[in-house]
Amino acid sequence: MATARRTRLRPEERRNQLVALGVATLADRPLAEVTVEEIAAEAGVSTGLVYYYFGSKNGLHHEIVRRARDSMLHASEPQAELPPADRLVSTLTRLVAYVREHGPTFYSLVRGAASGDEEVRAVIEDARRQQTERALAVLLELGVPETELLRIAVRSWVALAEQALVDGGINSDLTDEELVGYLERSLGGVVAAVVPGASDALFGITSTL
Repeated sequence: MATARRTRLRPEERRNQLVALGVATLADRPLAEVTVEEIAAEAGVSTGLVYYYFGSKNGLHHEIVRRARDSMLHASEPQAELPPADRLVSTLTRLVAYVREHGPTFYSLVRGAASGDEEVRAVIEDARRQQTERALAVLLELGVPETELLRIAVRSWVALAEQALVDGGINSDLTDEELVGYLERSLGGVVAAVVPGASDALFGITSTL
């Protein structure tokens, strides 16, 4: 990375700059390899200033992951004005588009769940919780009965979707339509395993399984 010439920024602006540089670095290397020294050099500041804002390397990593998580969730925010089935398609389509554009960042984000830092893992688990709630909201609006097993099943589908997005959304010849279609049908399959026939509510998803 080229070293930036230091410019005077207000504290919140400087902090935001350091986090943004960290997120950008995820395009080149995994989170574990992002160092305080590298981010300081890129921003043209001392390592002491980075430690001042974040306390430690883990503190910096936590904020990088949080920013990446927020970016992903914002990019795939459900469009509340759409009917539930259309909302699901829209959300998945925009999530696939995000992965296509920010593949290494997405990879680093989902792989951060294996981090030894508890706070980093908590940020990623929160993203998974929100994605689970988004999918559940669609299913419940379509009349699928809410049960503990349904929640477990949808949470497992989120993990499956992450792997599919890594394998099919990064360096893959699959089209966006193929990947979105698979994610839709796999959700339908998970629902059918919990409540046989219930996934028919998902615009006939099971008919293409």
